[in-house]
Amino acid sequence: MGLSRINEIQMRYRGYTAVIHYDEEDRIFYGHLCDTCDNVHFEGCSIDELESAFQEAVDDYLAYCTEINRNPSKPAAQKSGGKITVVVELSSRINEQAEEVAQQRGVSLDTIIEDALSHTVRKQGRL
Repeated sequence: MGLSRINEIQMRYRGYTAVIHYDEEDRIFYGHLCDTCDNVHFEGCSIDELESAFQEAVDDYLAYCTEINRNPSKPAAQKSGGKITVVVELSSRINEQAEEVAQQRGVSLDTIIEDALSHTVRKQGRL
C-alpha cells in the first residue's frame, strides 16, 4: 500500500504545525503539535477526519489555556528573540555522533545542528 511509504506529513492551522503519521496496522492517521511544549495529540481514519480532529485539537488547546488563565505555547512563527523551535528526527547513529562532536567542541547539540544547517544554506548561496 502506498501509504506505508509516507514517513511524515505536516498540517498547519492557526499558526500551529502538526506532524502526521500513519499506523498501517490500525489503519489510522495520528498526529501531534510539534511547535508547542504541551502534549496535543489527535487522530482520524481519513484525511478529512484527521484535519477536523487537528483543528479541533488546536481550538480545544487554546480554549483550555484561556480557561486555566495560562498563555498557550506560541507557534514557532510567533516566537520572539530570533529563535524558533524545530523538531528534528535523527537516526540514533547520527544523534550519537553529533552529541560526541558537540561534547568535544564544548557546545550544545542545538549549536551543532544550527552549524550544519547554516553550512548547507551557505553552500546554496542563501546566507
